[in-house]
Amino acid sequence: MRQNHGTWLRPALAGGAAGLVNGFFGGGGGMVLVPLLAGWCGLGQRKAFATSVAIILPMCALSAAIYLLRGGVDLWMALPYLVGGLLGGLLGGRLFRRMNMVWLRRLFALLLLYGGVKALFF
Repeated sequence: MRQNHGTWLRPALAGGAAGLVNGFFGGGGGMVLVPLLAGWCGLGQRKAFATSVAIILPMCALSAAIYLLRGGVDLWMALPYLVGGLLGGLLGGRLFRRMNMVWLRRLFALLLLYGGVKALFF
């Protein structure tokens, strides 16, 4: 379905914000994207979480390629995290379908809070 400029602008700006955060910090674009997709772009919660994952994948691949080309990635050191991340992603995707959205939002908020406190004090 083709979108007109009025409906295209907000998603493009939300994606731009997520890409900026992802590129600047090496990750975390989904933390910006999920609230923007749900609140500003009008997607339902479940669709916002799922869409965020689909959007973040190419952004993470691009960020990883840039860091790799600039010598900032040790692939051997990253390998165990990648294996664990893939397994965790499979499990999370399976659990996502069964998760109550109220609890999913609460867990997401706790993750954001934890990350914020950790960044400020540790």
